[in-house]
Order: sequence, then structure tokens, then C-alpha cells
Amino acid sequence: MNLNLYCWGGQWLMVDCGMMIDGDAPPESRVLMPDASFIAARRKALTGLVITHAHEDHIGAVAALADQLRCPIHATPFAAELIKQRLAERGSAAVVKVHKPGARFKVGPFGIEYIPITHSTPESQSVVITTPIGPILHTGDWKLDPEPMVGPVTAEARFRKLGESGVIACVGDSTNATHEGHSGSEGAARAAILEIAQNRPGRIIATCFASNVARMQTLIEAALQTDRHPVLVGRSIERMVKAAQATGYFPRDLPFVRSGYADYLPAARTLVICTGSQGEAAAALPRIARGAHPDVHLEPGDTVIFSSKIIPGNEVPIAALHQSLEKQGVTVISERDAPIHVSGHPYREELATMYGWVKPSLVIPVHGYAEHLGAHKELVEGLGIKALEIRNGDVVRLARDGEAEVVGRVQVGRVVRPEPARWGVKGERGSRTYNPRRGGRGGRGGRRR
Repeated sequence: MNLNLYCWGGQWLMVDCGMMIDGDAPPESRVLMPDASFIAARRKALTGLVITHAHEDHIGAVAALADQLRCPIHATPFAAELIKQRLAERGSAAVVKVHKPGARFKVGPFGIEYIPITHSTPESQSVVITTPIGPILHTGDWKLDPEPMVGPVTAEARFRKLGESGVIACVGDSTNATHEGHSGSEGAARAAILEIAQNRPGRIIATCFASNVARMQTLIEAALQTDRHPVLVGRSIERMVKAAQATGYFPRDLPFVRSGYADYLPAARTLVICTGSQGEAAAALPRIARGAHPDVHLEPGDTVIFSSKIIPGNEVPIAALHQSLEKQGVTVISERDAPIHVSGHPYREELATMYGWVKPSLVIPVHGYAEHLGAHKELVEGLGIKALEIRNGDVVRLARDGEAEVVGRVQVGRVVRPEPARWGVKGERGSRTYNPRRGGRGGRGGRRR
């Protein structure tokens, strides 16, 4: 639920505007977004919103808050495509300004530069914010991946050059600051998934975060290389694939099979890519496991791949989903069983490498729980760099040479994200995936009549 604000001379810049899901809340209040009342009250001074990348915790509240904030939205083509889709669903006339990865542009008094960096979705960018007292680096989400599968590798030379300019502060990702070593490469996950697709006899159902376009690319390639048909199941996955095709990351002629045809395919030639990796009851995989999905069904001998990490708080529904699948004779493979998932966030070795390139005077850890922020601060100070640990709502005054202090607090909190007024957009029971005349389960491989 990232939302960051920078101010110079009474003018404000917002970086990212995301959402989160509270799995313990009732369905109607499960999707949450930041309370933006502080900046909404100052919207005449809000010069723009800059997006780092297209993950839900960074763009998920943009469409819901756009008419309240009334500022231009700046994004790269892939993130802009997703944001425009959602603005259209809400009938918003908000302005989206599209910039190429690596672009430089102005937003009010701030000079902005995008620096390409590897993550698990296309066009992830760190943001350099140029101010009269020096540049600030807002890293966004990142890792150092020599084989990212989608998009280029991190622009190391540009980060090294930035390090020569006297970065006054780096506001940086803390998600994996408790982990030693390196986060691993998407290329390694690809090799493990390909091996499973080659050696499992029945249908394979793979679930991952819909926004992990790199992982979807891996799964699609694994399907095509093992003579399996890739089947897409879930609205959010269809939305991501549509955006990836519109921006050139996926070919428009990829041979996807609509979910309505899944049960007609031979088991050994099917690879289903679906939502539900966190056990969300309304998502595709839990519905498939309950026998409640109209198009996709399970049989003993099938394999389900959980190609994602467990988000803290989701352990119970995920464990229940695993048990349900195993009772049906389905083989469950998670990252505990094979290297089928790598994180999109930096481990300690990568953090140290980045700070060696950028040489910031100060690091402000963000994006993580208290233990992650504390571990990030400890690492930074061990490198001989100043660090300031903050909490949501803290107002920090930055100065030259890494001098900084918390000078106040503003109202922060969570509010329920309102849904678009009209019901659904190509949902799982929309015209593309659901035919009410198709009743019960038949056999596999074209056996239903």
C-alpha cells in the first residue's frame, strides 16, 4: 500500500499509490488503500504522481483516488496501460503521461529521472528526484537479476554515475533485508518449472501473482517447450496478459486457450495458469479445488505448482488449500519442494552492492515490517552510511550531507477501496469463459459432449 510524498517550496510530488488485501476482512471491505486525506486537502499544490512499476501495492489505488487528487499521472507504457484500463472502468478523465523507461522529465519543481532496474514485472524503474539541494533516489521495488526473462538487466552504469553526483538520500526497499546472500534469478526458476512440465504425466496447474509477468512468461515458455497448451484462468491474469501484449512484451499471436476449452484438452498437453496463490476464496485455484469452477476440474495425477511466496498472514488458507488438493490425489509443489520461485526484492548482498554504486549520504528504509526496516538500518550502518528508521506518517526533513530528522507526523490510515459502479469487466463468469449450457464434468481430452 505504498504512497510516498516529497515536498519542496510548498509543492508536492507523490510516488506510487497502491492497495493491499486484508484476508481477514469481509469480502466487501477486503481491498484497502491509503487514507490520502492529507494530500487531498493540498491537491492544488500536488504537481504529479510518478509510478515506479505496475504492481498492485504501487498502482492499485490510483484509479480510485485519481479524481480526488486531480494531478497528472506519470508512468512507463506497461504501467500506464493498466492504469488507463482501470480509469476507463471508473469513467475517470485523469491524465496519464507516458514516458519511456530511462526517461527524464519535470514535475513541478522536481527533476525526475527513471533508471531501469530488474524486478518481477516489466519496466520497473527507480526514480531519481532532483532538488536544489541534491538528488534523492527512490528505489521502488528491485533486485539484481542477471537473467530477468522480461526486460533488460539493471542499468548498473547509470547507478554508478548517479553515485558521483552526491545523492543526499536513498529511500529504499527493505522487504528482504533480513535475508543473507542473493535473491536468485528468474532464469533458475524457469529451469525448475521446465523440468516439472517435462516430467509430470498429467495436467499441470500453476498459480502465481498475476502481476509477476516474468513468471507468467516463464510458465508460457515452459508450456510451449513441452508441447502443452497454455490456458489462462482469472480476470487479473487476462488483464496483465492484455497489457503485456499491448506494450510488446508478449506477442499478440501467443496460442492461449480460453478457460472454457480447458477440459477438452488432453491432460498431458495442458498447462493452466491461474490466480489464487494466496488461497483467496474467490480466486480461480481455490474454486477449482472446491469443484466450483465452471471450466477447470481436477483429477488424481494432476500437479499444482505454487510459484509464489507465502505472504505473511496467508499461511492458514494456503495450508488448507494444499490439504484439499492432496486429498484429491493431486501433487502439490511449492518453493519448499523445488526452486520454482525467486523473490523480486533484494537480499542483503544486493543491498550492499547497490549502496556501493550509489554512495548515498543517508538511507531511509521503507517497504517492510519493523523487523525488515531494522535489519536494513543495521546493514546500512555496518557499511558506514547514516540511516534513519521511520514509520508511516512520519514527516522527515532532508538536508545536504545526509542530515535528516523527523519533524512531525501527518494523518495516515487505511480506507476501503470503492469498486467501479458497473459489475465486472470480462470476469471469470463473463462471456469469454462461461457458457451456462455446459453442465457437469465429462472426461478429459474432448470427452465432454
